[in-house]
Amino acid sequence: MSDSQTVSAAVAKLYDTYPFPPEPLLDEPPPGYNWRWNWLAAYNFCTGQKPQRQDIRILDAGCGSGVGTEYLVHLNPQAQVIGIDLSAGTLEVAKERCKRSGADRVEFHHLSLYDVEQLPGEFDLINCVGVLHHTPDPIRGIQALAKKLAPGGLMHIFVYGELGRWEIQLMQKAIALIQGDKIGDYRDGVQVGREIFASLPEKNRILKREQERWSMENHRDENFADMYVHPQEIDYNIETLFELIDASGLEFIGFSNPGFWQLERLLSKAPELIERAKGLSDRQRYRLIELLDPEVSHYEFFLGRPPLIKADWLDDNALLQAVPELNPCIEGFPSQCVFNYDYQLVNLSTAEFEFLSQCHGSSTVAEILASVELGLDRVRTLLKQQMILLTPGQ
Repeated sequence: MSDSQTVSAAVAKLYDTYPFPPEPLLDEPPPGYNWRWNWLAAYNFCTGQKPQRQDIRILDAGCGSGVGTEYLVHLNPQAQVIGIDLSAGTLEVAKERCKRSGADRVEFHHLSLYDVEQLPGEFDLINCVGVLHHTPDPIRGIQALAKKLAPGGLMHIFVYGELGRWEIQLMQKAIALIQGDKIGDYRDGVQVGREIFASLPEKNRILKREQERWSMENHRDENFADMYVHPQEIDYNIETLFELIDASGLEFIGFSNPGFWQLERLLSKAPELIERAKGLSDRQRYRLIELLDPEVSHYEFFLGRPPLIKADWLDDNALLQAVPELNPCIEGFPSQCVFNYDYQLVNLSTAEFEFLSQCHGSSTVAEILASVELGLDRVRTLLKQQMILLTPGQ
């Protein structure tokens, strides 16, 4: 086998041994939502408006045990969903998970990212979470996926960041040294790793990081193995991340956690430094932020294939003629205290609540404002907060 085939076989063996993610199988739809997997919410985030179609095709590329796939089916009731993965054992878990929860609009294929061209047609949404950094050649992987993205389509990607995973990298190397010729025996690797953590001094930096950040999820062997004994991992920084993005040939739309990437979050006490930083490019500013706050353990972001029509709603007349409806990823409405798309608490004013109560996708902004005392600036704020979706007026 080639080096790439050898690595792929080792990755498949890991996930055959420890199917991942290890979330329990339920006889009902999964709880809550992840807005990045909801076509309406994701498209609105990327373009500022509601998509014209919901009968789309979705690819879950590297679906693992089907946790994300299951959400993709339930959150997008008009979509056709396809999941692919390298591990046959993990795919069996995914099939059982979706069968039990009623996610019946899905088909699975035992397939590498590299071979995705074997699937017919193109996809409007491609979800690739926690996969590319485990491939021997991530650039080849992202390019293969990009070829399957339809014009106007979106790709959601999650890859590891090196700065926030520094201690993890050290532990991975330590376990490998102790394992010696038993590397590739993943159960032995988990046992060795747990013994190391149990023996390290209380103030050891690697132990403290595990206890502070990862131990809650790592009580499961599946999580521990995925983190500490994985046979293939590439971690990124902003510079290498954009090398990967540029190689895709797609448009970088933005990080899906934009609040983290605001320099004001870190330097609000030094406005003169923020002013000086305005001369930096977007990528330089992102790099500055991660250097000042090296907690970045991953990057999640959207790419798109042009033409992707975006709306800024700066024109008052266009906004007044638009038809609003509630973002589907809001929890707790009708109430003046709700969870937004990112599960953050939002306290609505009485006027905002009254406005949202009439956002049924049938009346225009102008028609609603005729009976609600709310200015267009507040409507724009609700849009910026991802509380509403807008369809342009006819």
